[in-house]
Amino acid sequence: MDDARPEGSKGFEGYAPRQNASKAPGLWQHLKIAFQAPKFDATGKKTSNARVLAVELNGVLVQDNVELFGPTGGAADKEKPLGPLRLQGDHGSVAFRNIKISKLPEEQINVNNRGGGDADPIYIDAPSNTMIRSFVNYAPKLLAVHAISVGSPLKTHYSYDLDNGLLLQGWHGEFIDATPMWDGRGNGTSRARGAVTSFVKKATPALAQLATVQTTWPTDSTGSGFKTKGYVIDNEDRPQFKYNIYGAEVTDLITVSNDGKGLNRSINIDKTVPNLYVLLANASSIEELAKGYYLVDGQSYYLELDKGAPKPIIRDANGGKELIILLDKQLNYSISF
Repeated sequence: MDDARPEGSKGFEGYAPRQNASKAPGLWQHLKIAFQAPKFDATGKKTSNARVLAVELNGVLVQDNVELFGPTGGAADKEKPLGPLRLQGDHGSVAFRNIKISKLPEEQINVNNRGGGDADPIYIDAPSNTMIRSFVNYAPKLLAVHAISVGSPLKTHYSYDLDNGLLLQGWHGEFIDATPMWDGRGNGTSRARGAVTSFVKKATPALAQLATVQTTWPTDSTGSGFKTKGYVIDNEDRPQFKYNIYGAEVTDLITVSNDGKGLNRSINIDKTVPNLYVLLANASSIEELAKGYYLVDGQSYYLELDKGAPKPIIRDANGGKELIILLDKQLNYSISF
């Protein structure tokens, strides 16, 4: 802010973030800021402006080495080399937690280098519905080798495991960094460029026939007759995944919601299979907020069943929770993240 400027121009020198990496309202956001204060000589004259060296929102770099020419509106006082941290929360409901402050390491001060190797990045955008086949690291040290990532012009994307009929992850922001896959000899892996929300802890079949509701979920598709049939493209260039399991054919359609805030999923089966369940979520915690509406994995994402869906079951599994539901012919639900 500069009060000496004319009305309408007092606020200036704003910088838009590189992309929108925010999660849905009500979920915890993770913000990391590297800030370098302005510098002054012995007489108090400013010799260099403050800089925001980096801002990471939900693990995504959204501001990089931005120069700040003056303080924001409502600042407590004139600029100085040291001052209090003030949190603004008067533009809507907000909560803060786990605030940590530390000095910048010397190597980060006055350096515009965020790492990332010497290779020029190879980015894939999604100006229209876009698909890319690759390996996908969906969790630390876990790799889906028969996976596909699907991008949307609404800036919400997802990855799918063709070996298990499994929705692996979703993210908001830009689409794919293919540098690890295509630079040099490559390693076959692509990376999401936005704020990733993981929907699985380990790849297991999305559907399973259980003797009872307490039967352990299988770790692989052995004995199920699982066979991937790839996908077909609808009239909006979106894939409908198909596979055979337990003698039936499954069609799995995942689409981005109209507002771009999440995903809608429809699982259809061509004939009824007795005691066939869908694994909706496998997480550290699952809480039912209202009928058919669930908060998953410590406020990581929301899951909402369509009206008329059968009552799902929350059960203990491997020190965490599983949300399973009986599949008759069709199941529709949405995920907000």
